[in-house]
Amino acid sequence: MTLQFSLASAAPETVDSPCVVVGVYENGLLTSAAARIDGAAGGVIKRQVESGDINGKAGSVTILFAPEGVSAKRVLVVGLGAQKSFDAARFQKVNIEAARALGKLPLDNAASWLTELDVPGHDAAWRVRTAALAADYAAYRYTATVKPRDQGKPALTTLAFAAADDAHVGLDQARGIAEGVRFARELANLPPNICTPAYIAEQAQAFADAHDKVSCRVLDHLEMEKLGFGSLLAVGRGSVNKPKLIALEYRGGAESDKPYAFVGKGITFDTGGISLKPGPGMDEMKFDMGGAAGVLGGFVSAVKMGLPLNLVCVVPSAENMPDGDSYRPGDVLTSLSGQTIEVLNTDAEGRLILCDALTWTAQTFQPVSIIDAATLTGACVIALGKHASGLMSKHDDLAAELLAAGETTLDRAWRLPLWDDYQVQLESGFADMANIGGKSAGAITAGCFLSRFTDGQRWAHLDIAGTAWDEGRKGGSTGRPVALLAQWLIDRAGA
Repeated sequence: MTLQFSLASAAPETVDSPCVVVGVYENGLLTSAAARIDGAAGGVIKRQVESGDINGKAGSVTILFAPEGVSAKRVLVVGLGAQKSFDAARFQKVNIEAARALGKLPLDNAASWLTELDVPGHDAAWRVRTAALAADYAAYRYTATVKPRDQGKPALTTLAFAAADDAHVGLDQARGIAEGVRFARELANLPPNICTPAYIAEQAQAFADAHDKVSCRVLDHLEMEKLGFGSLLAVGRGSVNKPKLIALEYRGGAESDKPYAFVGKGITFDTGGISLKPGPGMDEMKFDMGGAAGVLGGFVSAVKMGLPLNLVCVVPSAENMPDGDSYRPGDVLTSLSGQTIEVLNTDAEGRLILCDALTWTAQTFQPVSIIDAATLTGACVIALGKHASGLMSKHDDLAAELLAAGETTLDRAWRLPLWDDYQVQLESGFADMANIGGKSAGAITAGCFLSRFTDGQRWAHLDIAGTAWDEGRKGGSTGRPVALLAQWLIDRAGA
């Protein structure tokens, strides 16, 4: 369940709360809220600054218990770093650290004055929205297959932010985006024996059933075979969990308006197929449906915010397994578009399910724009690491819109070239194209492959292989690029 958010207008020293949150910069500079607390409590914060117990280092936290003169039972002092370099990324960081610290305390509600901080280039609505999303991100706990921990201990459920009423739009957006991010994280974190193509279809149908203006259509492998989804179906041939094509429709705009479209890679587990992956780290291949989770989360956010536009979300979903009936290196597949593909590596399967889904989406919905998201290539992780998603598009205006949405939400992307110079790497002597382009520019040639199925479409591709999840045994889904996609839709609705 997402955190509940509200706005607070009272003075920090007068709020009767289990905890109030204020900030202190490096060099002992107190924010206005911290100064008010300090004045009411007889200089308690300044004394700790002077003793070195509060150093103002960005993200550091100090808890003051029951300070005299202050109505709150606790004051959480968060370090903000140097004031002269305080920016949007630091603002997000300190709010995440504050929420983490609150989550360790035995309380169910708190109030934060961090939203009064000056963040260059951003207004109060942005500050409230960013703080709320940071807090909800930190508060998320995966519990679907884990026994609840700390039973009986109060858990943070409500958080108030200091801001005027004009920041309410940020709070409303935060509620919707937070639900989308949680939807994406929970779906991606589920183990692959639960989160199968059929399970994703069930979750999509359940969401449609629970919301007006939303409908769901699911194509099974038999229907796709009749329609000619030769590329998608080949990927799922080796698994007992049969492929599904899931399409959600939201009618929030005028009946005559063309929809925007999201398409997300939904490989619920990727062994690599016959081109088998190495064993170490293969457990993380349950996250190979991160693109599907991300676009579904973006769809959920749009519905929850009630955006006045039409939106479709298409998820091609399959499991890539080795089997006697698996597709092989050397196979030639006929895609839904009619173009043939020589399979050189069965571990380059994401583009094979996406190409048919992109073709079907364009034919079925004639969308204004198509954005696809996929944990597509390890090459993108090498190029950009875990910080930025790779963005590719032949449409400069669309690329600019997505980059701007990423900057606004701090769910950032970086544009890579999609020049025709790279297309030669996909040439094949036995089909219209090969499914890989060799060792060099792997993320770009994957984008070039997809571009062959989007002729005439205003289309962009997001490679989220580095950003969709955190690695390691305790790593989990990040929910990216839900915030980016949601902001892009907010901008389109505003335009």
